[in-house]
Formats: sequence, C-alpha cells, structure tokens
Amino acid sequence: MSESIFMLPDVGEGLVEAEIVAWKVAVGDVVTLNQPLVDIETAKATVELPSPYAGTVTALHGAVGDVMAVGAPLVVIETDAAASAPSAPATTPEAPASVGAGRTPVLVGYGVAEDDAVVTRRRRQAAPVAATPVTPKPDVAEASLRPARSTPPVRLYAKQHGVDLATVTGTGRDGLITRDDVERALAGAPTPTRPPVPVLTSTTRFVGREIESWSTGPLEERIPVRGVLRSMADAMVQSAFQAPHAAVWVRVEATGTVALLDSLRGRPAFAGVRLSPLTIVALAVCDAARHYPGLNSSYDAAAQEVVVRRRVNLGIAANTPRGLIVPNIKGADTLDLRAMAVSLNELVDVARAGTTTPEAMLHTTLSITNVGPFAVDGAMPILPPGTGAIIAVGQIAKRPWVVGDDVVARPTVDLSMSFDHRQIDGALASAAIAHIGRFITDPAAAIIGG
Repeated sequence: MSESIFMLPDVGEGLVEAEIVAWKVAVGDVVTLNQPLVDIETAKATVELPSPYAGTVTALHGAVGDVMAVGAPLVVIETDAAASAPSAPATTPEAPASVGAGRTPVLVGYGVAEDDAVVTRRRRQAAPVAATPVTPKPDVAEASLRPARSTPPVRLYAKQHGVDLATVTGTGRDGLITRDDVERALAGAPTPTRPPVPVLTSTTRFVGREIESWSTGPLEERIPVRGVLRSMADAMVQSAFQAPHAAVWVRVEATGTVALLDSLRGRPAFAGVRLSPLTIVALAVCDAARHYPGLNSSYDAAAQEVVVRRRVNLGIAANTPRGLIVPNIKGADTLDLRAMAVSLNELVDVARAGTTTPEAMLHTTLSITNVGPFAVDGAMPILPPGTGAIIAVGQIAKRPWVVGDDVVARPTVDLSMSFDHRQIDGALASAAIAHIGRFITDPAAAIIGG
C-alpha cells in the first residue's frame, strides 16, 4: 500500500486557483477510479473533479470556501500501488507518486505543479489547512438528489439542513431550486403556485454572492474578488482599455417575430422546445455574419492582423448564480431554427445550474447579451476580449409606431451593437445592425430566402 496525492489541476487554460464549493467524499471513504471527489469553482465555471486513483481517502486539504492554488495538495488517497495506478496514454508516462515525491500524474488534460509551487489561501485565516476531515460522508439519500436542478451552494445548504431536494419544487427560472425553496421546505410552508416576485428581504444576490439587504446588512461590506467575478472584472478592464469601443443602435418592429414564434409553438416539430425571441435574434446575427464577414472578426495586436472567421461561435451572456459568464454555441451559423432553439435552451440550463465547462467559454467569435427579460429597453455592452462585436437586445414591448400616416401600437425592440473600431467601421456596423433588424421584422421571409 502507498499514499498518493491528488494535486489541484488546471482545468482550463492557465487558471491559477480555484475555490472549493463542495466535498463529495470524506476521510475514510473508499473511492474508485474517476469517482467524483469535489466541486471547485474556477475563474470560468464550476467543475466536478474525478479521482485519478482507487483506494481509501486518508486526508482532505481545504474546507468549503477555501481558495486553493493550482498544484496544491487536494486529496490524499491510500492506494494499492499495483492495482490502482490510473490509466493514461503514452504521453503521460509517470506512475502514481507517493507522498513527498516530485510530481503526481493525473487524468488526461489535467496539469500539476511542483510541490514547491504549492500555495493555499484561506478565506478568513492565513494558516495552512490541516489534512483533516472536512464534511461528513454523503449519505445514500444525497446521491439520489444530484439530478435535482439546483446550484452547488443550494445543494450544500440543503444537505446541511437535512432537506431532500427530490421533495422540493423549484420556483426559480425553469424550475431551478433556490435557497428560498429549501427554507420553505424547512418551515413546512407550501410551495407558491407561481415564482415569487423578487424582493429585498434578509438577503439578496450581488456579483454572484449572497449578501445582506439594505435594512439588515452592515454599513460596509467587502466581497473577495475571485472566481467568476475576478474573471469578469479582468476581462472587462482588458477589453475596455485595449479595444476602442463604438456603438450603433436601431429600433425595429417585431410583429413578424412574435407571430412566427406563436405559430411554431403549436407545431409537433417544436413540442417540448422553448422558443423565445432570442432564438430569432441568434439566427439574425449569424445571418448578418454570413453577409458581412468582417463582423465576425478580431484584432490581433501582437501580429498586427485582423482575423476574419467564417464559423460563428455565438456567445450568449448568461446571468448565473455565480455571476456573469459568456458560454458559446459552436458553429451557430450552421444551425436551423429548431436546432438553434435547442442549443440555446441547453446553454442557458447548464449555465443556470452552474455546470458550464471552461471549454464552453473558449473561442467565442461574436456575442449577444439579452437585457429584455429584465424589462430594459437597451444597453451598450463591453466587448468580450477577442471579439469584434456584441449585440444587445432589449425587451419587446408595444410602442407607438408609424404605419403609413397613422400612429399605431406595435411590438418593437431596440437593438444595439458595440464594436471594435480598429477593424469594424461605422459603415459595416450600421449595415450589419440594419440587416439584423430586417431579419427580426420579417423572420419568415429571411429564413425561407436563406
């Protein structure tokens, strides 16, 4: 028997740290190869780490909420050296190392650092964490809860209070189980027939964290900038100060979009598929990129080149329980209306559940931010780094609209586009936003006409 150390791997591109969200094992547990050990939050997403060894857990490094450096010891597992070595391709020749050895091999795609590079930071204390049990062993009931749609913090809160999520009805968007749902279950209160109107009671959410409301919170509150919040802040500063932003906007009639969606919702081909105006907007943006390829471009300052791509990886800004992220639909320009709707649904569901992978946020070429659900008419968004344009979509609402010589009430929507003025000029941006507007005004004709 020997002890093998599982180091915190780099699960993205150059990530340097991650926060422990939830332990799935405890000291004394017997684990199998690839069994989930822990949920971590990186700068890009929440990731579940599988075990690279089979054996018995002898130590856990770090508690829920701790921020661990990539390469820091995470789990110590007592293994049978002959039987539990993780399988790996020829490119990963090292055998599992014992405690104190120089380098530990991990699953394919995970990187590790040397022991002298290990750094662990605690949320409220500077001393290193002892290798001691952190949480009780999850019981059999909790394992059955994992299919329930909730976020890792809510799952942890429910577990700590003995609430079976399988018995809880979610009132969040699309049935997501929220902390309020768990608290109602604890109090034995009935589930409301419709989602409650958000109000500032004892707590609220800000920058992906739960904070006290105005009436009950401290006079000054400091929130650590890390994880998704740090990634968002760094990316926005980088983009705002490196890319010269400019913007164009237009208001268009959306009667055709509303009518088309209403007609499709009753068709068997779209049974079970959630259709929204964002589906039409996504098709319109991809169609604009086909007609104006310069829209789907980026500026490579180091090489002094403009990179024009003829495949759209369409980023969708998503407001998640952990903050703002921008996952993308790979090859969105190749999708028809139904496939686009399905892809959008999957992207949003995964983002809200907090399980978006780092890979899903790489290589975005063009983006959309939808502020309409927040009852906002429009926005001037900052470009995601490495992209040339982002389109903001406001709410569809009835407004006065001139038809001939008459003023009538018609559903309209405001579209705006922020763009990198180094390679996209006003003429191209104006032509592209007008094209998107025409598509939304008469999407049936645009789709049939190709």
